[in-house]
Amino acid sequence: MGETNALLQSSSILKRETVLATAAIYDSMFAAEDGTVPATFQVIYMTGWREHPSQQKAKRRGSATISFHDIQKQFGNGS
Repeated sequence: MGETNALLQSSSILKRETVLATAAIYDSMFAAEDGTVPATFQVIYMTGWREHPSQQKAKRRGSATISFHDIQKQFGNGS
């Protein structure tokens, strides 16, 4: 399906004739007697991130003034 194809150099135009021809071929090969066409989709999620020089830097490990254990005792464990 490629509905959110984010490739920088992908062709942005898929001609109507191409879509119709592809649908007709797929229909002739895989359509059920009732006219439906079974389909399976693979859903792939991907997220990219890159640090920017202007972005705030993480604090040094161990520099916190309160522990998560103390916060949990104060606010409960959520269960």
